[in-house]
Amino acid sequence: MASRRVTHPARSGAAVLTFSLSVSFVILAAWLLLAVAGCSPSPQAGSEQVTIAGETWTFEVARDTPSRTRGLGGRASLPPQGGMMFIFPDAQVRSFWMYDCLMPIDVVFLDPLGVITATHSMPIEPPRAPEESEATYAGRLPLYSSRFPAQFALEFPAGTIDRLGLRPNTRIDLDPRRLKSLAR
Repeated sequence: MASRRVTHPARSGAAVLTFSLSVSFVILAAWLLLAVAGCSPSPQAGSEQVTIAGETWTFEVARDTPSRTRGLGGRASLPPQGGMMFIFPDAQVRSFWMYDCLMPIDVVFLDPLGVITATHSMPIEPPRAPEESEATYAGRLPLYSSRFPAQFALEFPAGTIDRLGLRPNTRIDLDPRRLKSLAR
């Protein structure tokens, strides 16, 4: 009895080549769209633009517990005119620390109306040593307080507070009502 080879159209070389080219095209198209979007002057999803002292800043938004906890931890740099905006569901006295943060940063705490309650320049802390427990590491990090109830915080590259002349009781022009609605 003669054996007969049956070629499934989906497994033929031409079909595999066509599928591979289609996938490659989709990946290339997606990459190009992302690259073009990155050059766009409008803020990306999950970011907010705020003008402070005549400069437009784009802040990555930390609006839920996981993103607020992670913050800028593990990062070594920020883009020019970039930072992180923390949005909390309510106003409380808050404290930040430099847990796993690889660059010095400035932080500005804001009350529910966008008025600065406190400013801090936070230097890089020595990293957690291999033999150091997480509790010991966390316990040695200084805390930077909002001093008064704060609903928002802005983190900038180091030196920004002094360069922009940001001080307590200065109001940052933002839309607190809309931002509060983003908090989770």
